[in-house]
Amino acid sequence: MSKAKLIPPYGGKLVNLVVEGKEREKLLARASRLPSMKITMRNLCDLELLATGGFSPLTTFMGKADYERVLHEMRLADGTLFPLPITLTADPKELPTVGEDIVLRNANNDVIAILTLEEVFHWDAETEAALAYGSTDPRHPMVSEMERWGKVCISGPLKVVNMPKYYDFVELRRTPAQVRELLAEMGHDNVVAFQTRNPLHRIHEELTKRAAAEVKGSLLIHPVVGMTKPGDVDHYTRVRIYKALVDNYYDKKNTLLSLLPLAMRMAGPKEVLLHAIIRRNHGVNHFIVGRDHAGPGNDSSGKPFYGPYDAQENMKKYEAELGVKMIPFEMLVYLPDEDRYVEVKDIPEGAKTLNISGTQVRDDYLAKGRLLPEWFTRPETAEILREMYPPKNKQGFCIWFTGLSGSGKSATTQVLTSLLLERGREIAILDGDVVRTHLSKGLGFSKEDRDTNILRIGFVAGEIVRASGAVICAAISPYRATRNEARKMVGDNFITVYMDTPVEICEQRDVKGLYAKARQAMQDGKPMGFTGVDDPYEPPIDPEITLKGFGATPEENARIIVKYLEEQGYLNHN
Repeated sequence: MSKAKLIPPYGGKLVNLVVEGKEREKLLARASRLPSMKITMRNLCDLELLATGGFSPLTTFMGKADYERVLHEMRLADGTLFPLPITLTADPKELPTVGEDIVLRNANNDVIAILTLEEVFHWDAETEAALAYGSTDPRHPMVSEMERWGKVCISGPLKVVNMPKYYDFVELRRTPAQVRELLAEMGHDNVVAFQTRNPLHRIHEELTKRAAAEVKGSLLIHPVVGMTKPGDVDHYTRVRIYKALVDNYYDKKNTLLSLLPLAMRMAGPKEVLLHAIIRRNHGVNHFIVGRDHAGPGNDSSGKPFYGPYDAQENMKKYEAELGVKMIPFEMLVYLPDEDRYVEVKDIPEGAKTLNISGTQVRDDYLAKGRLLPEWFTRPETAEILREMYPPKNKQGFCIWFTGLSGSGKSATTQVLTSLLLERGREIAILDGDVVRTHLSKGLGFSKEDRDTNILRIGFVAGEIVRASGAVICAAISPYRATRNEARKMVGDNFITVYMDTPVEICEQRDVKGLYAKARQAMQDGKPMGFTGVDDPYEPPIDPEITLKGFGATPEENARIIVKYLEEQGYLNHN
């Protein structure tokens, strides 16, 4: 089969910022003499797609003109459609003079790229959140994350000397140019891409095969393995599933599995356009778009951030300009009597149907150690998921107490620990005061230091939970955004317990006299930043458990938590 002529990249040219040979050697030799800054995992993912052309026609992190127009009009300064900002933020104190070079390093301090500082401009997190993501609610993953970004954005020409190094699934990690070459060799002018950050089941298999047949072309299964939604199945598990399915159930002559190191924004209707641009740069001209594509779930009031079909409607609006045609993901159900999947609109009258929701997969099968049925998923997928996701009573969990000083967190923790040990669960305890003595020694009580303390607790809690341990965290944790970041670090098995105790009662219990000291300091015009007196406490909007720290004993409150753990499956019923 002769090579196909794939559509040109978005903007007409595939960017390549990777420097090789003698120029690379010279740049590496200079790097040790230049100022440097460490970049985040998100920055690293973005940099990789900038370097290889995944974000073409972007050639660097956005300057102010591009940034402002993208926020307000979804267009670059030259008018090219581009839906979301791609920026690099920094602390202005760490930057050299405009016109000079700065080295960008990863978390291991390896040299990744050299940026010639051309622009430095201030940005506002709340403005970006409202314009780019349509919400300032800290339950949106990007909104809470942006709170910890640098004060300024920087931009300038990039020279990439070392691409990020991976050791897993190396054979599946390809640049846009490499993907285009392999797709061209398949000989089809049409290519349909499937974006996924979840395990694939039979319904997805059926959909992708139908889409490839519909366009009479090749299929690119293109899972995101950068940053996805907190709590998603890890990419190691997902890629094992993708490999098993492609190896055993897809036609290899027209199917390509390749990994995408994208840091998702979970921006729904705007993100779908970014996904389409990236896929066009990989040689794709058709794109499967599902219900609630790239949605972050529910906001703090329990309502979805975006409508279920907002992404499809936005993609349809811009598909001609993007040069990528949408293939909508239609809802399929299984007909057991006929052993086939059909769209909901095509269900024969009176036919028996079967379907399993994502919640049922998690709660009714994996959480109970049951193998998923073969009509729903392939045996290979079912077995991999069962290996990686033990029953709920074998999983780790985090009980996160939050409330004012004196609200009853420590007293309830003490009783709860005994009750859980009685039930055979070993418990780690991260008490706010103890953590400050050891893990966070040297931190003060500024907002920044308080956030750092809570994030350290969240990080340690996340590691314990991932190792199937149970942990109780008891810290005031006054700010919603920081608690949300801690929740992201832990994942789905995070249980907020709000000790709802009025400040007047907390003050009556204050044997250390901290409240009185704080009130006196405030009267003297020297506020201490004490939570509940001269610094705010932001109550959780939708905690899993709310307890009264008065009118109920610590034992009664602890038993409420134990009952909740039983109901959720973390503990077996006595």
